[in-house]
Amino acid sequence: MRTRARVAVAVAAALTVAGCTDDGEPPAAASAPPSVALSFAPGAAGAGDPYFPAYGNGGYDVAGYDLKLRYDPASGRLEGSATITATATQDLSRFNLDLAHLTASRITVDGQAATGRADKNELVVTPAAGLVKGRAFTVVVEYAGKPQPLNNEALGVGGWQRTRDGAFALGQPESASTWFPVNDHPSDKATFALAMTVPDGVEAIGNGVPGRKDTAGGWTTWRWTETKPMASYLATVVIGQYRVKTSTHAGKPMVIAVPESLPATGPAARSLDRTGEIADFLAARFGPYPFDAYGGVVIDDNRVGYALETQSRPVYGNVFFRTRPNPTVVAHELAHQWYGDSVALERWQDIWLNEGFATYAEWLWQEHVGEQTAQQAFDRTYRGFDWQVPTGDPGAERLFGAAVYQRGAMVVHALRRTIGDEAFFALLKEFPAAHRDANATTEDLIAAAERASGKDLGDFFEGWLFGRTPQPRP
Repeated sequence: MRTRARVAVAVAAALTVAGCTDDGEPPAAASAPPSVALSFAPGAAGAGDPYFPAYGNGGYDVAGYDLKLRYDPASGRLEGSATITATATQDLSRFNLDLAHLTASRITVDGQAATGRADKNELVVTPAAGLVKGRAFTVVVEYAGKPQPLNNEALGVGGWQRTRDGAFALGQPESASTWFPVNDHPSDKATFALAMTVPDGVEAIGNGVPGRKDTAGGWTTWRWTETKPMASYLATVVIGQYRVKTSTHAGKPMVIAVPESLPATGPAARSLDRTGEIADFLAARFGPYPFDAYGGVVIDDNRVGYALETQSRPVYGNVFFRTRPNPTVVAHELAHQWYGDSVALERWQDIWLNEGFATYAEWLWQEHVGEQTAQQAFDRTYRGFDWQVPTGDPGAERLFGAAVYQRGAMVVHALRRTIGDEAFFALLKEFPAAHRDANATTEDLIAAAERASGKDLGDFFEGWLFGRTPQPRP
């Protein structure tokens, strides 16, 4: 993500669920072997992230989300169903889904009616029988309401935001729970399918590969499928009046959408038209492009002062294209497709793995086009930098600060100078290949760098990631 604005963290909001109960424990699972004594317990109401303990949930692992939704821009109402396939990671008596400002009317687990209880921005689901550890199960939630964004004084607004002609769902570190029930933490990646029905003449752009469009009774259903596991905050939908250009690049679909409010050949359109070229440049350094589709979407809305690496289809605020094309921001968000999307965070503390490498990709691109070398970018950033915030542990309120982005990029360049270009550029490919479609930590990156270089880099990373004084210029 690249931003001056702050985006997305939950604030408690009332939520009601029809047919809810307050008792939590179902009868023992009928499928349990009679010789095995099972002890069913509720899944945790949080994934245990050190920065955001309440984000996400415990007790299960999601494999996929399949959303069938209908949105009316005139009323702002969203309705439909979410089918969630998952596997229990403990003997579950009940489990939580994150869902904010929306009302669930019916819930089933493996086709059997389940009960639900609203607890602020959580939907507590109690199945008819306990779920045995290791068992795959399917949850269907029917729900509706007028989605609203989530707000936090430190990090800003994120999630579903209504517009004059539609809406968009966007935000980091939290967004998805404002428009579908979800395990809203990047450690639980899942595939994603969306069928969004909107009035004829309105576009609905999502993640992944475009599917069949159907029109009936004045409504059109747009379909999108992301078959590679995706962190929940990377899910998006953008609804409104857009020029949608579909082509192919490297044998994969390329979908670029620019609002009709912007010139068809203006700076935004010209910037996104370089998506394929920039992706190929990055693939030469990071390895094969990791997803099944390319593209990007521009939002012409003053509330969006940032860009976000929504998987396979980054979203850019028009703030980056006010006066001239800006391919550098495109390089940043496309770099995230490797560092941040394909290889996702295990915990939010390690966000420098996303932003440090994406900012360094900007430096590589600028060097490629002759604007400045990576060393010059490093020198300008190093000069007068405030080292008080550690890159490797910036704190929840500084996720989008200079210590993460600019110092993070300096860490990457200093690593390059320390281990040499041969080992460094091998690492740039080996790390995303080793963790493709999965999650990684700072410790994983350090281990990979030591393997690539054959050096003990403990002192290097301790100083550059956690030191509070200027590090020696490499």
